[in-house]
Amino acid sequence: MFCSIEVGDMTKLSPSLFLLLLLCTPFFLSTSSLSTATDTLTQDSPLSDGDTVVSANGTFALGFFAPNPNSNNRYVGIWYNKVSVLTYVWVANRNDPLVDLTGTLSLTANGTLVITANDSTVVVWSSSGSSTVGNPVAQILDNGNFVVKDVKDDSLQFFAWQSFDHPTDTLLPGMKLGWNLTSGLNRNLTAWTSSTDPSSSPYTMAIDILGDPQVILWSGSTRTWRGGPWNGARFSGIPEMKTYSMFILQFVQNQDEVYYTFGLEDPSIISRVIVNQTGSSQRMVWLDQSNQWNVFWYAPKDQCDDISPCGPMGVCNPNDSPICDCVQGFEPKHPTNWALRDGTGGCIRKTPLDCRNGTDGFVLVSEAKLPDTSSSTVDMSLSLEQCKDKCLGNCSCTGYANAYVNGTGCIIWTTQLTDLRVWAFGGQDLYVRVATADLSSTTEQSHHSGTVATIIAIPVALGTVLLLSVACFVRKMRRKKRVEFTPASFTNPHNYQDSDSKDLDLPLFDLTTIVAATDNFSAKSKLGEGGFGPVFMGTLEDGQQIAVKRLAKTSVQGRTEFRNEMELIAKLQHKNLVRLLGCCIHGEEKMLIYEYMPNKSLDVFLFDRTKCTLLDWKTRYEIIMGIARGLLYLHQDSRFKIIHRDLKASNVLLDKEMNPKISDFGMARMFGEDETQANTRKVVGTYGYMSPEYAMDGVFSVKSDVFSFGVLVLEIVSGKKNRGVFFAKDDLNLLGHAWSLWKHGTSLELVDESISPKYSADEALRCIKVGLLCVQERPEDRPTMSSVMLMLGSGSALLPQPKQPGFISTKGPFEYSSSTSKQASYSLNEISLTMCEGR
Repeated sequence: MFCSIEVGDMTKLSPSLFLLLLLCTPFFLSTSSLSTATDTLTQDSPLSDGDTVVSANGTFALGFFAPNPNSNNRYVGIWYNKVSVLTYVWVANRNDPLVDLTGTLSLTANGTLVITANDSTVVVWSSSGSSTVGNPVAQILDNGNFVVKDVKDDSLQFFAWQSFDHPTDTLLPGMKLGWNLTSGLNRNLTAWTSSTDPSSSPYTMAIDILGDPQVILWSGSTRTWRGGPWNGARFSGIPEMKTYSMFILQFVQNQDEVYYTFGLEDPSIISRVIVNQTGSSQRMVWLDQSNQWNVFWYAPKDQCDDISPCGPMGVCNPNDSPICDCVQGFEPKHPTNWALRDGTGGCIRKTPLDCRNGTDGFVLVSEAKLPDTSSSTVDMSLSLEQCKDKCLGNCSCTGYANAYVNGTGCIIWTTQLTDLRVWAFGGQDLYVRVATADLSSTTEQSHHSGTVATIIAIPVALGTVLLLSVACFVRKMRRKKRVEFTPASFTNPHNYQDSDSKDLDLPLFDLTTIVAATDNFSAKSKLGEGGFGPVFMGTLEDGQQIAVKRLAKTSVQGRTEFRNEMELIAKLQHKNLVRLLGCCIHGEEKMLIYEYMPNKSLDVFLFDRTKCTLLDWKTRYEIIMGIARGLLYLHQDSRFKIIHRDLKASNVLLDKEMNPKISDFGMARMFGEDETQANTRKVVGTYGYMSPEYAMDGVFSVKSDVFSFGVLVLEIVSGKKNRGVFFAKDDLNLLGHAWSLWKHGTSLELVDESISPKYSADEALRCIKVGLLCVQERPEDRPTMSSVMLMLGSGSALLPQPKQPGFISTKGPFEYSSSTSKQASYSLNEISLTMCEGR
């Protein structure tokens, strides 16, 4: 329903009646009955700073707002009016804020919206490019769309201008993500710079219309995630869409437009798609019962979501270790790098194609996310068989597939296949072109293009039995070789065995190589020492620098911890986890070989009053975010749920760009899918980072790591250790000091003075609050790491209030005495130790 309040009528109303009408009706700004047309409306007509207008059904509101309480910058935006958590969905002047506390949103006579300061005629923002309208009105619709239209047009078919054509970071139901090919309008989502700064960041989500259109996440000009092309039911790279029963998904592609949009089966559901300031895309749904936004879907999720981690013709599978494999008929281009878990070089053909003689064939990759389609071609008129023939007729063709999952259409690639991965479900069939010699089964040969003579069943059966026998024998020998650790390069391995262990599938280094690389473990190559033993820097013959962790004979961490770390970290692949390159076992010598971290560990910088000045706030914040991402991967996104149990500053290594990488998995534990917590009679870890329930009763879970992360966050913000530094007459440790400052509303006093005042107060306050939430005494009160990631990207005012931390006194080894405690674990000089008492 459309209603309009014209300027001539408004001037006759009392201010109170005018405000009542404004709040109870759809919002209009009208110039239709002005006696003299002007560039701005009269004083009673514009939307002024402090006014709020609401859509007819009350779902959305529009007005001026200030996201940063410490800044005078003000914006015009739209937010949910019925959601208790203040959530903005659109900002008009995101890159051009008003810099004082006054402002006006006006509508000109030709239908252009303008924002000006009250004491100036300078326009800071306008809806430029809108069509001219004879009798313009501006209205906020029930779906959150802010439109300019002719007052006489009730059809909702034509808008002179609409906010839906100029999204910020949010896609609402009914909005279009994509292109108007006629006008060249590109509707994309661009994240806020921070939770208090709506200006455009480098992170963008858009539809790439090159080749077969696909959804892409960008960081500047770099692609960070690819959602793949539309396959008739969903995007190829988002198989979860298969389960979206409550959503109406639509993708439109014609000569005029290419866009994606969604609707809701149940209009009472509130859902939106966003791009946040960390570069992640999320689908959020509002939960009335808990009064919070819930993450329904997000990307990127795992290492295979990175752009082409396995290179051209490589296949990524996050459930495999290593995650990269080559398509059948291909082999690693750089075998050494491949063995060291670097698959970016991709794969090359084992056998050249023979296009002229038409003897090439195809291997099937099932449940695939279709490769990058930016250089592909699509013909919706072809069947799958016709698609194969067309591919064979083009010597440049490298693969083909159905364009849609219902079996229709043809998509063909004529370049190398990149960013190829497989799913557990929801993928598609992809056919990759290979030479005949590389077709190894009758199933694959069924896709062969040439005329193949009839194959006699008996020879095939005998050949298959022979091949299987040989394969079993080879597999048995390989397994025996791996378990016994007896490569030919070992001069005297002394038969190191672990008969009930699994294959490690880990590169092995011979002792001679490691001795040469570390200058015979010389003192000058020693980097430091931990609970496992000394760590040495080395350089391999090819110039690659490595870090060698050597098991000390006197180490309290023995063979079990060595094996544990070797098995666990070999299965983990994430940019915020240190990369294990291999191991060396020679008699009593046991060593782990890692990538070298030139900036050593976080504690080297953090707790040194000189070096800490090198950690500015931006670096500290990125370190916190990186550690959080690494923990989230361990707890949720990796193939196995891993509890680290010894997260601390000295176990966070820094690469040359100061990116954090979690290390030291000797004490880590692997959980099953249904396990939530476990008990141990042997408490291991570092005092000051251990959670109360773990230190006192040996109960550990993901919330134990969350507690350690909270301590680490407060240490990074303050530059001080949790224990050993006393802040007040009550002998408070860092947790107690942070809690005391929080209760008195002076939390920013915790920030390391070496970075003051050059830091973001909002980000620092948010990190302190998240840290306190993570170190709450009761594990059920602590957030999960997925919630932590969301909280770090939201405003601090929107976070729940923390409760008292555990271990806030330093009067003894623990704050509380407990008759159930039968063990103690502590750390000296950051070396993890364990003491156990019998039950």
